[in-house]
Amino acid sequence: MTGKRPGQDATINPFEGEECFALVENIGERSFSVRIQFKDEIVEEVTVKKGETKSLKLKKDYQLYLDPNAQGVAKARVDYRKPPRASINRY
Repeated sequence: MTGKRPGQDATINPFEGEECFALVENIGERSFSVRIQFKDEIVEEVTVKKGETKSLKLKKDYQLYLDPNAQGVAKARVDYRKPPRASINRY
């Protein structure tokens, strides 16, 4: 994770420029917020509670930011996955 500004962290999306899913796991003791942005506009905000994992869809060129709460340090594990390919039925 990289610090963008005080209290604001971001991760490097290996699928930048493509649609993907971000799996955000709270491995700490406190809840934290996740923001999804597009061109500096907030699209969605989600709270991830202690022990919880959220799967968040990121459209092309969307950015994911992690915001700790005011009570202290948050710990997270973030993984990115491509969406499953649609099955093609041939008859």
